[in-house]
Amino acid sequence: MPTTEPDLRGRSASLLHSKAWQIAMIGLGTAATQLDTAVNIAFPAITRGFGLAIGDIQWVVICYVLAYASLLLALGRIGDTIGHAVVYRTGLIWSAATFLLVGYAPSYGAMLVFRCMQGVGAALVLSCGAALVISLYGEERRGRALGIYTMMMAFGLMLGPLLGGVLVAIWDWPAVFWFRIPIAIAALLLLRGLPASQPRAARDPFDIPGGIALVLGLVTMLMAFNRIREFSAVWLGLVSALAFAGFIFRQSRAARPIIDFAVFRLPGFAMLNLVSVLANLAAFSVWLLVPYYLTRVTGYSLGESGAILASGAAGAVLAAPIGGRLIGQRISAERLALAGAAGIGGGLVLLSAWTEQTPTALRVAGLLVQGVGLGLFQLAYTDIVTAALPLGDRGVAGSLALLTRTLGTVAAASIVLMVFEILHVQHGFFDAFHQTFQLAALLAFASVGLLAISPRKTNRTT
Repeated sequence: MPTTEPDLRGRSASLLHSKAWQIAMIGLGTAATQLDTAVNIAFPAITRGFGLAIGDIQWVVICYVLAYASLLLALGRIGDTIGHAVVYRTGLIWSAATFLLVGYAPSYGAMLVFRCMQGVGAALVLSCGAALVISLYGEERRGRALGIYTMMMAFGLMLGPLLGGVLVAIWDWPAVFWFRIPIAIAALLLLRGLPASQPRAARDPFDIPGGIALVLGLVTMLMAFNRIREFSAVWLGLVSALAFAGFIFRQSRAARPIIDFAVFRLPGFAMLNLVSVLANLAAFSVWLLVPYYLTRVTGYSLGESGAILASGAAGAVLAAPIGGRLIGQRISAERLALAGAAGIGGGLVLLSAWTEQTPTALRVAGLLVQGVGLGLFQLAYTDIVTAALPLGDRGVAGSLALLTRTLGTVAAASIVLMVFEILHVQHGFFDAFHQTFQLAALLAFASVGLLAISPRKTNRTT
């Protein structure tokens, strides 16, 4: 019996509903990791709870980000090999377990160990999230898919401070970890019907020695950044250089390298990745310093402080899907990246002008501008990276985009706090706050300049 037009419409509507549900569940699972911004609003409570100095809180960020940054590329390749959905679901299970452990940490040292473990779960989830969304939309709608995925990530970043302020006020800092357990479990149980994994080719096994060298190189490099004022940074830098040399050697001989370094010879590609690190270094200063500023300004509850901090991520939520529709139709990804980096710098300039008398509306406006810029830049950058790598490397492409972002984050946790502490001793809190954000804005505008003088187009692989 021939299929009627109403039947075709019904099946099409059912298919769209199924894809919409799958994307929603991927977004929910991704949110379980992105909601880690709730921890930032809990920094003062954690500092008090464990009797820490302000500078010590950087390890809460570093241990977590260090773990997932070092694993992203390797896990992205594993996802390309055994299936993105397998890696993604494993990450949800691991994350749920570690959320429980961190909240029950009996000491600050134990908390840092569990934060490292939590970073492993985040790497499993984030390394394959973008590849899963693109597989549902198709390559012809990649820009829109990445716009939706960037929006989902930013939505988690936005909700984190909103929920974190309320949760800390009611149940103290462990609640910012525990509330994500049911979110991860729900995404795991409700995620159904993802595209089947491609069978792994026997001739293309995962390069385990290369993966170990990569992880070692990234960990020691980031630790060298963190210890930049100490002599140990020299030894860490040496170990990192040796590990990366071993990684490059292995990649040149691997049947299927974790990442093909030929892509960095494309016009403007290496510069774009450097700019991503610098732009995210500048942008992450917001999450490090604004929570402490808000606690020093009278009249804000924890919930209100969380809402103000969340306005930056709200800008990214608004900008990402719009940018996704514009890419390839009305504006190139390269030009959108340029505009996004400029937006980051403009927002940071507005933040550097905050005083104790600044109206709340102006504080929110500065964060919104910075958030819109970051959302546009991250979307455009991810699209360029994804287009530059082969279709079979979608996990690696998404992981590379997140890796440069997290390299900037870890560098910010070390360098921005170091600069702030030095200025704080010399000039006091508010002057140090202003000057640190002025320097961050200069870094963002330097990123704009580097993008402007680099080649505008990268060659695209198939």
